[in-house]
Amino acid sequence: MSGLSEPQRGPSDDPSHVEPPLPPQTKRSSPKPPQPSTPGPIPEDEAFSQKTVDGRRQTEQFPNSIEAEEGPEEEDEFLAEGWDGSSKASTSVTSSIYAHTYENGRRYHSYRYGRYPIPNDDQEQNREDMKHAMMMELTDGKLYLSPIGPNPQKIIDIGTGTGIWAIEMGDLFPGAEILGLDLSPIQPQWVPPNVRFMIDDVEDEWANGSEWDFVHLRGMALVLRDLQKAVDQIYQHLKPGGWIEFQESHGEPRCDDGTMDHETDVMKKFWALCVEAMAKFGMNLNMPVVVGNFLERAGFVNITCVKKKTPVGTWPKDKTMRLIGLYVKEAALQSLSALGKAFANLGMDAVEREVFSAKVREAVMDGKVHRYYYFYFWFAQKPYDNKEGDGGGGDS
Repeated sequence: MSGLSEPQRGPSDDPSHVEPPLPPQTKRSSPKPPQPSTPGPIPEDEAFSQKTVDGRRQTEQFPNSIEAEEGPEEEDEFLAEGWDGSSKASTSVTSSIYAHTYENGRRYHSYRYGRYPIPNDDQEQNREDMKHAMMMELTDGKLYLSPIGPNPQKIIDIGTGTGIWAIEMGDLFPGAEILGLDLSPIQPQWVPPNVRFMIDDVEDEWANGSEWDFVHLRGMALVLRDLQKAVDQIYQHLKPGGWIEFQESHGEPRCDDGTMDHETDVMKKFWALCVEAMAKFGMNLNMPVVVGNFLERAGFVNITCVKKKTPVGTWPKDKTMRLIGLYVKEAALQSLSALGKAFANLGMDAVEREVFSAKVREAVMDGKVHRYYYFYFWFAQKPYDNKEGDGGGGDS
């Protein structure tokens, strides 16, 4: 879009380039929800620290370094395994807002046009589903980390995108009411009978009912212009003891082994340009790091932050991390054309964007540089009777 064209030789032309397995369209087989009283077992290779903010304890997780691969990769290592291809989809989704706006060959939502500078066409939807598949690998098949218990009745997915998370939750909890909200009507026409979608702007006044057991947001902290207002409204409409969870990627490149030059790295410059470009649309890409502050101010308790490393590329030694890295790499490559409109706002013309995109592609494909991003899971509980300690949610 916006004149961002592919260079003559792209990843698909490179014989060393491996396409990732197609993202699953339904839930992974038998994901198990955590127990209601605790956030689940702490992995032995992860470290947690405690801190107190305004008298409330927060828990934060710090992952260890990712070990890099030294030998050759297995030929079949990226074959999809363990995914359940069935779904109970049976009910048509209804919406009256199916108009779209096209710009430079890419499609955008027309509802609140100009609010969100990322397309909603098939290419972007595939990228979103790929990110979902990456998240499922990162969490070992868990759709959420919050201890919501075995029988939630009302679940809302804010910024549902393609609807894949809401659909999988509908399959996982067939007795629950699942509502997905988004600016774009890009969700599938056939969904589980307990799942429905609505076109809505969460930054408007809340019009989606109350007494929700669980509110889920993925990739929303960095795009909401007034995150505190959104969190406050969620707090007001959660039932006492209900949970909120943010799942947020922070795309600042990091490196633990010295293979990335922090001063000259192209991916670091790419990240800086993304931050600058999206700020012009009122978005703060660094917001995932500080979600806990907004949860605190709203009144949530049992606040927990789980921070995981997601490699960029297939350089890790661990097979699961290599697959995660492949998804992350592909999502990064595909984001280049999606960001054309945002970069054009910085005054970059089509030629400048194409040249810079080629440099970013080259950097992403370089497996000798061991970059990674952080992925944040923030979850917190609304206290019972608005009094901390009465919720029975357990220590985080």
